[in-house]
Amino acid sequence: MDAQVLKQIHLLHQQAASLLVYPSVLRQEPGQALLRLLAALGRSPADRVDLLRAYGDWFYTLATRQQSWQSHLLDQILLDDNPFTQATQRTDLSDLPQPLVAAAAADLRSLQALYTTCTGDRLGQWLAIAAGLSLPPVSWGAADDPKASASPQTQTIRAQFQAAADWASLLPDLAQHYRSAGVGDYARYRAFRWQGGRLEGIPHPDPISLNALVGYERQKQQLLQNTEALLAGAPALNVLLYGSRGTGKSSLVKALLNQYGDRGLRLIEVSKAELANLPDILPLLRDVPQAFILFVDDLSFEEDDEAFKALKVVLEGSVVARSPNVVVYATSNRRHLIREFFGDRPRPSDADEIYSWDTVQEKLSFGDRFGLTLTFEPADQDTYLEIVRHLARQNDLPLDPKTLEFQALQWATQQNGRSGRTARQFVDWVRSTSLLSVETGSQKA
Repeated sequence: MDAQVLKQIHLLHQQAASLLVYPSVLRQEPGQALLRLLAALGRSPADRVDLLRAYGDWFYTLATRQQSWQSHLLDQILLDDNPFTQATQRTDLSDLPQPLVAAAAADLRSLQALYTTCTGDRLGQWLAIAAGLSLPPVSWGAADDPKASASPQTQTIRAQFQAAADWASLLPDLAQHYRSAGVGDYARYRAFRWQGGRLEGIPHPDPISLNALVGYERQKQQLLQNTEALLAGAPALNVLLYGSRGTGKSSLVKALLNQYGDRGLRLIEVSKAELANLPDILPLLRDVPQAFILFVDDLSFEEDDEAFKALKVVLEGSVVARSPNVVVYATSNRRHLIREFFGDRPRPSDADEIYSWDTVQEKLSFGDRFGLTLTFEPADQDTYLEIVRHLARQNDLPLDPKTLEFQALQWATQQNGRSGRTARQFVDWVRSTSLLSVETGSQKA
C-alpha cells in the first residue's frame, strides 16, 4: 500500500488511542470493529484473510444497526457519559477546569478525523488495494440522517456537527445540549422502571398523547400546571390521582412524558413490590439536570406495609433535603390508601391502644400527604360519548354518528361500563372489525 495512505491509517489509529475524556465513544461494537479494520489495514505486509474478515465485521455491525458510521459516531458523542459531559450539566463551560475543556476539544478534533476520513467508500478502496482485489467491496452507506424520533434540539446539534469545519468550536453548543438533554441513559431513554435495585431504560414507552385524552379537563390542567412548575425549577407538589377505574389516570401521567420529554422530563415507574426501596432512587437523581416523575400505579397498602413507610419518607422528607427535581405521581382507585377494617376502630378494652384514634387518623390521612389530590369521577353518558366521538375522529371510523353512539352505548352495557378505557376498547373493536371486513371483501373480489 502507498506509504502516504499507511501514514494516514496509522495517524487515525493513534488519534483513536489518544482520546482522554471520550474513549467510551469507541467502545460500542461499530467503534471496535473500525479499530480492528484500521489495525488490519495498517499491517505490512497485510494479511488478506484478516483484512476481509475485519471489513466484513465492520460492515455487518453497521448493517445490523441500519446506520452509517458517521451517524453512529454522532449518536455516541451526544450520549456519552464522561467527566466532561457530567461537569457541563452542573457548571458553566467557562468555569470548568481548563485541562478538562482542552481535553474535550482535542478529543473532538480526533473524532472529527475518524468521522470525515472513515467513509465506506474510502475504507473499501483501501481494502481493495491492501488485499489486491480487482474491485472494491460493497460499502455500507446508509443515510446519515438523525432518527425520526430525534428531538428538534438533537437534530440541530447534529446538523452543526455535520457542517462545522472544527468540532472543537462547538463546545459551547455541545455543553448546552448536555445540560438540557442529559447524557448516558438519561439522554438515551425518557422512561425507566426501577427493578432489582437499578434503573432500567424503557426503549418504547407508551406513545399516548394528551390530545388523545378527552374529559376531566380541570384535572388535566392542574396536572399540567404542576408539571410545568417542576420543569421550571419552581416548587412542585406530589400528586395523587384518585378515582374510578378506566378514567385515564395512568394514561394522563404517561402522556406527560410525550408532552414534555423534549424539555427534560423523565418518568420512572416504581412497582408496589419495589416501593420499599424508593428512598434509594433519590440520591441517583439529585445532581441530574432532568426533572423526574416517580410514577406509582394502582397504589394501596396493607397494615404495617414497609412500602408505606418508604413512600412516607419520600413524601414528607427526612433529614436529607428533598430533591427539587423529583415528584411522586401516584394513581389509586381508593381515596384512603391504607386498608382499614372495622376491627381497627378503637373499643373500650384494656388491650386497646390508648391513643388508637391517632393510629386510625394516620391511616386515613395518608392520602393528604400528597400536596395535590385530583379526583376522577365515573364518566356520565355525555362524557363517555364525547370520548367515543373524539377517538372515532382520530381513527376515521366508518360509522355515521347515530350508529356510532348506539353501538358505543351497547358496548358499555355489555362490557365494563362507561369509561375512557371502555371507549378506547370499543373504538379498537370497531377498527379491527372494519379492517377484517375490508380484507374479507378483497379476498372475495
